[in-house]
Amino acid sequence: MADSQTAAPTAPFTDFSAVMTGDKPFQLSGRPARYTVLYFYPKDNTPGCTTESIAFRDLHEQFQQAGTEIYGISRDSLRSHEGFKSKLGLPFELISDPEEAMCLQFGVMKMKNMYGKQVRGVERSTFVIDADGKLMKEWRGVKVPNHAEDVLEFVKSQP
Repeated sequence: MADSQTAAPTAPFTDFSAVMTGDKPFQLSGRPARYTVLYFYPKDNTPGCTTESIAFRDLHEQFQQAGTEIYGISRDSLRSHEGFKSKLGLPFELISDPEEAMCLQFGVMKMKNMYGKQVRGVERSTFVIDADGKLMKEWRGVKVPNHAEDVLEFVKSQP
């Protein structure tokens, strides 16, 4: 199934830190939000990634009302992220992972077909993590239409 999901919570992720837009450090531990949404996407300024980011942007206020913070992650540079964030008016931060440390920890690096060639890239995936660092749900091989709405529905359905 292209939009596979896991609902069973697992052990907490190994804590990690990364650099994000606004020259702010991101650290998984100690997140004040009830839930953290990490959405991994292949590349800034591409059609699918733009559409997905706009969808999360447009629902941002509802995510905040549900006690949820959103972070987009790709291998793009911080400079690229700053331009992408500004261009789309994103109200959340983007995390730069050029060394693929987070991509590897979350297992989102995959071989993909692009114009008839095999290339290694980020599989569009989203993870909801609770305040204790436990995985609450994951979506892999995400198809963009209605995805942000599905993630919002999930966080709003939690007790």
